[in-house]
Amino acid sequence: MHETKVSAGQAVILAAGRGTRMRDLTEGMPKALLEVEGKTLLEHKLDILPDSIDEVIIVVGYLGSHIQQRFGGHYRGKRLLYVEQENLNGTAAALFLARDILRGRFLVLMGDDIYAREDLERCLNADGWALLVQKVPNMSEGGDVIQDARGQIIEIREGSHAGKAGRVSTNMFILDTRIFTAPMIPKAPGSDEYGLPQTALAAASALEIPFTAFDTRQWIHISSPEDLEKASKMLAKR
Repeated sequence: MHETKVSAGQAVILAAGRGTRMRDLTEGMPKALLEVEGKTLLEHKLDILPDSIDEVIIVVGYLGSHIQQRFGGHYRGKRLLYVEQENLNGTAAALFLARDILRGRFLVLMGDDIYAREDLERCLNADGWALLVQKVPNMSEGGDVIQDARGQIIEIREGSHAGKAGRVSTNMFILDTRIFTAPMIPKAPGSDEYGLPQTALAAASALEIPFTAFDTRQWIHISSPEDLEKASKMLAKR
């Protein structure tokens, strides 16, 4: 079931959530339009996309019309398309809404986090699929990505991790349309959210697709107003 590696021509940015931890900052605008160092969080993604990406699908939800009005149908030579996620039932569900638009190999990024171009380019060089992860010395909760000796992902452990070291998913993926032939997997047993890490791992195993984890060189997770301040300082140094 292996597929010859080809350059990705499309990217999907998942930007449907409100970002409730941002408190009043997202009272009148979606989280992806919050600014760091003079640019919206969404622009931080659009500006680092590889040159091979000529089309971007943005999955919008909460106040999604604000994003469409801000960016329209094009951004620096890249075509922008929009898909609406009315039911916020997980990252896998958000991606699957774009299945009829996607073709071949594509990138997936979160609408609120900040990534580095070099990380995207390294992941694009993977055979098969890829997931960007970050080494964390003291994990509290989230998806702990377990790899084998070759860097292949063999398990993703959700829940509390009692401060143990691990690798957390950044939710930046290299995938292709074969993922849509597999079922969506809940983020955790009994959850009503379908997780993209869990869905991708199950699909890669069933379809015998290499699924490699790459350690990030710079990933800034944005979930609170304090994270915006940290991001500003980090980007200023860079």
